[in-house]
Amino acid sequence: MKFVDEATIIVEAGKGGHGCLSFRREKYVPRGGPDGGDGGDGGSVYLEADDSLNTLIDYRFQRKHKAEGGEQGSGRNCTGTKGEDCVLPVPVGTTVVDMDTHEVLGDLTRIGQRLKVAQGGFHGLGNTRFKSSINRAPRQTSKGSEGELRNLRLELKVLADVGLLGLPNAGKSTFIRSVSAATPKVADYPFTTLVPNLGVVSVQAHQSFVIADIPGLIEGAAEGAGLGIRFLKHLVRTRLLLHLVDVAPYDGSSPAHAVNTIVHELEKFSETLANRDRWLVLNKVDMVPEDEREAHCQAIIDELEWEGPVFRISALSGEGTKPLSQAVMRWIEERTEEEAENPEIAELEAVRRQQMDEEARAGIEEEKLARRAAREEGDDFDDDDDYDVEVVYAPD
Repeated sequence: MKFVDEATIIVEAGKGGHGCLSFRREKYVPRGGPDGGDGGDGGSVYLEADDSLNTLIDYRFQRKHKAEGGEQGSGRNCTGTKGEDCVLPVPVGTTVVDMDTHEVLGDLTRIGQRLKVAQGGFHGLGNTRFKSSINRAPRQTSKGSEGELRNLRLELKVLADVGLLGLPNAGKSTFIRSVSAATPKVADYPFTTLVPNLGVVSVQAHQSFVIADIPGLIEGAAEGAGLGIRFLKHLVRTRLLLHLVDVAPYDGSSPAHAVNTIVHELEKFSETLANRDRWLVLNKVDMVPEDEREAHCQAIIDELEWEGPVFRISALSGEGTKPLSQAVMRWIEERTEEEAENPEIAELEAVRRQQMDEEARAGIEEEKLARRAAREEGDDFDDDDDYDVEVVYAPD
């Protein structure tokens, strides 16, 4: 299955049925009066969050979706049948944007959540409705109204509590394999990870969180270098960022410079996301002699002037991963309690996410323009965003 996290579709609601012009005609009942029934309402178009889906690929091939129109009314005051609604299943985590007005119509973040995106047309009235004491035989009816027609953009953002950041080969995929049952591809070359991977980390019984691994960034990602910044939007819904850095790069480069490179690209993408809670995770410490390990790690921290939480791990051997997972779980639980006790914190978080969404759209649009300019200049790069995605749940 291909991984598609954006799609544009056209939705059209059903037209309302017209009212009927009819008069009662029965033997021995002269001048029976009007008996034209109303038309039926047109069907509406809904999007529904479905946990069995994890990609928008179906909407790449079928872009237009229309609900059924309402039937016309008939004699004997019979109302036309209402048009059947069109319900389109989408993955949980889909944001719906009106392409004409740029309005965010809704965010489908819960299983079974339903959002109306096109209102069906209203029914027309039959001539019975226009009967009065001074108009005993009305020949007036009304037509059903047209259903709404909308151009929509669907944006999928994976739902995760924790997001991983880092350069290619920083060990993000190895880390998610170490702490969860996810099995993303791991290899000794850059850009092994081409799509977001999700893993569920079980700390202990009834305590777990979801972690997201996105493709690595490189310098110039905002201008389309490497895989670009398009996958950074999947970190918008996360609560915490873990910034993994290789403390012993094979090319001898500076780990501190690697951290600053990612921060710079993150700031160009979204200032709000760059200011998200972020922990520094020094990975591959087993590659440094034990007697030099502490001094080496401290030198990186000092060069960065880092004041936040720091963890030293080896994702390959599992060293330090359990304390890190436990610390993340505690942080998430504390944050959840704070939001439950103080509605203002939850409201502020919602505002931040909306701001990140807006900045993410602007950043991705700028990257697309940069890629288009590069293509026109003849630069060769892969602009395909259809990849595989895998979600694996760890056993209890």
